[in-house]
Amino acid sequence: MSGAPDPKVLHPVEGQDRVVYLRPLVTDPRIEVGEYTYYDDPDDALGFERNAVLYAYGPERLIIGRYCAIASGVRFVMPGANHADLGPSTFPFGIFGPPWDGTMDLVMGAASRGDTVVGNDVWLGYRALVLPGVTIGHGAIVAAASVVSSDVPPYAIVAGNPARVIRQRYEADDVERLLRAAWWDWPAPLVTEHARTIMSGTPAELEQIALARRQA
Repeated sequence: MSGAPDPKVLHPVEGQDRVVYLRPLVTDPRIEVGEYTYYDDPDDALGFERNAVLYAYGPERLIIGRYCAIASGVRFVMPGANHADLGPSTFPFGIFGPPWDGTMDLVMGAASRGDTVVGNDVWLGYRALVLPGVTIGHGAIVAAASVVSSDVPPYAIVAGNPARVIRQRYEADDVERLLRAAWWDWPAPLVTEHARTIMSGTPAELEQIALARRQA
């Protein structure tokens, strides 16, 4: 076995137009997606930027790593959804123009939590909602219908509203091994060669492969 699937193909699963690789689809410069990350939507898979990334009015970026699985109905709420809460009312008077446009400085005073970052090898379940400015660590799993309002540790499984850690996928030592191995950064042919180990092996085995690669 050699090589790897072409990451530039828009529809990587034959006969399944509902599945798209996001990297060749996304055009917004504020959205960065790694190779092999896919999105599944039976109704409008090509509408990821329009349907899944909401309120992207500001400069904040959405950064998604490699080999992520994004299920139908997942939504990323960007900081443009925030309203200023500097005083009694959160109503954005200024956006409606004269004579309220003199309050635009207050509208623009809404707090921003910065970029939203999804690590590598993250699985976002059906209709998960990711709120602005959170970081989801490598290898994490977000359960269906969860609302992610705070950072998610690497290799954690989170669920609920707000999403809470229900368990860690691995002990701390093994998480460190997986982060050191960083298999998602391997050349695609090496990923192909060791795909079975990546899916069903141990953190120690992946670390050994990574060490051998560095010593080669």
